[in-house]
Amino acid sequence: MVREREGCPGGTTARGSGGTTARGSRGRRWWRGVLAVAVACAVAVPLAGAGRARVPSPGPAVLAAPSAATLGGIYAANRGNAEEAARMADEYGDRGRAAADRALAGRQLLAFDGRGPGLVTEVLGDLAHADRVAVLVPGSDTGIDTYGRFRATALALHERLGAGTAVVAWLGYETPGTISTTVATTDRAEEAAPRLRDAVSDVRAVAGPRARVSLLCHSYGSVVCAEAADGLDVDDIALLGSPGTGADTAAALHTRARIWAARGADDWIGNVPHLSADLLGTTVGFGTDPVSPAFGARVFAAGDGGHSDYFAPGSASLANLTRIVLGQTRTVTS
Repeated sequence: MVREREGCPGGTTARGSGGTTARGSRGRRWWRGVLAVAVACAVAVPLAGAGRARVPSPGPAVLAAPSAATLGGIYAANRGNAEEAARMADEYGDRGRAAADRALAGRQLLAFDGRGPGLVTEVLGDLAHADRVAVLVPGSDTGIDTYGRFRATALALHERLGAGTAVVAWLGYETPGTISTTVATTDRAEEAAPRLRDAVSDVRAVAGPRARVSLLCHSYGSVVCAEAADGLDVDDIALLGSPGTGADTAAALHTRARIWAARGADDWIGNVPHLSADLLGTTVGFGTDPVSPAFGARVFAAGDGGHSDYFAPGSASLANLTRIVLGQTRTVTS
């Protein structure tokens, strides 16, 4: 559902990844980017407010501060909340949302909010005793109604990681729609960044300071991770199918974490112009390509996959992500 109308093209000022005025081929690429935003606005503005009504749901459960000792109580409280959300969705007549809520009620939820598109933080594995933890951050068009496909990536990774590990599927922000004005700006990422920092703090509080924590960030989720990166207590940040981060270089993220980046050979995101423009006071676009030498990330092999294939079983990207999470960084292939 498209949620905002702001940001359609007006007066523009273009910046390349190095801050220079776009000329020649770079200028043509920039105008293609502006055209893409114009097309998105043409589609998005007539549809604004035309999406489905928001399904009623209780507010989030009142939870204890996360720790190994309180984790069981947190899971129980969120299970009860998801069950109530399923009951309310049933009464409202939305059988699909009710089924999704009911499925979540049987899982280990560190957080749950069934209101609107929905927010979920699910834990796979024994977080309290894990010495390797991966936190997955999704991109656009992810909510409770589409949560299954995001969870599938977490399951694929956890299966590869094995015993002594945990995967946290963090749907902790309202993701932008793929066809919307918000997907081309950092606005949603800026709103999400404090929530991601809190989530990492919660993971640390449960798993303890010795656990190795990695952030795996897909598509627009890489913009969220970049916004949250400054001072974040994680060991690795992997940017997967990233449109850019809003930063010119990996060093500009101001993090002690190793920064990794990958793009599948068939990922359409590679055709997105890596420039930014000021449109009516909003910056559109995300700057330097994270897999370019100019950005300075550790680029690893992702094989021939497309935009949704980074966690596909048997893929080069999943093998390398497993190595990163396990701390086997010298064996990561490029």
